[in-house]
Amino acid sequence: MFYRDERLALFIDGANLYAAAKALGFDIDYKLLRQEFLRRGKLLRAFYYTALLDNDEYSPIRPLIDWLHYNGFTMVTKPAKEFTDSQGRRKVKGNMDIELTVDAMELAPRVDHIVLFSGDGDFRPLVEALQRAGVRVSVVSTIRSQPPMIADELRRQADNFIELDELRDVIGRAPRDDHARAVND
Repeated sequence: MFYRDERLALFIDGANLYAAAKALGFDIDYKLLRQEFLRRGKLLRAFYYTALLDNDEYSPIRPLIDWLHYNGFTMVTKPAKEFTDSQGRRKVKGNMDIELTVDAMELAPRVDHIVLFSGDGDFRPLVEALQRAGVRVSVVSTIRSQPPMIADELRRQADNFIELDELRDVIGRAPRDDHARAVND
């Protein structure tokens, strides 16, 4: 539930939201997403968190990052780390949980409601801390994918769970073949 006069902030875990939307078979239209939450309350900030590979001449996610930056999103990025796992496979790690948590706690005194776009159970203590500070927390993810993309403990802790699949008609678009791939951890 949203109230028109409440101060909102969006915290988007880019890799997690990308994976959830992909599992449901659609892409996020970030212009529509921002418009939807401007409509739901007084949107103060919309943060987007992602890790980027430094050594790539061209990152496929770069056009999205640039577009978001120029269209009202606060971009929080850091270099992703590449490594080789025990089976010799190239892996990329770029966890942004700490950055998102610190920003949410710093903004908490100035907002009434935080919308977290992530299903990562590691965020349950953050949701608890925000609630103790008097901030309502909605979590956007999905239980309709196989497997579900939201950790049960996060869904239970949130004041409100918003099923991403139910936002498809409002913030979604058909997937593009050349869509930027998010860096997963």
